Amino acid sequence: MTTFTPARASARSLLPDEFFARLVDRIAEKEGTDRLFAERVMEQALGFLAACAKNVSGRPLSPSPVVDIGWHTFLLHTRQYAEFCDKVAGRFIHHEPYEATGARHDDPQEVRLRTQAAMEAAGYVVDHELWSGAAACDQGGAPRSCGDDGGGGNPPDCGHVI
Repeated sequence: MTTFTPARASARSLLPDEFFARLVDRIAEKEGTDRLFAERVMEQALGFLAACAKNVSGRPLSPSPVVDIGWHTFLLHTRQYAEFCDKVAGRFIHHEPYEATGARHDDPQEVRLRTQAAMEAAGYVVDHELWSGAAACDQGGAPRSCGDDGGGGNPPDCGHVI
């Protein structure tokens, strides 16, 4: 019996190439990363947002701390971000602090695993290394904002859910 595995799309196709490149350049410059790493971050942020657009479960989704960098970078371009949200979700995808949503009791790792599953269900590629927290911080040229996990082995929590 043959098992069918649906093809996964690259989330970078959700933005015009020129604008995607501008966001990547900003991440690379601000975070002190190489361009390839910044591209991975931005692509995962777009996949995360697309998953949020299709999230019908009502359960919160949250980016990893590294992927959150891409979301923050995109938010700085308010017009393009609002247009993207309207195109992908038909509504604005708000960025809310963890404590504002009342979801504080959800285990951050569980939320990120749920988010990755939602991205895959939406048809997007998941770069698991960028969702593991500590693994992304070990990359050469990793963002300065990768936090110390406090020695407990759990990835730092970015504190944002949607």
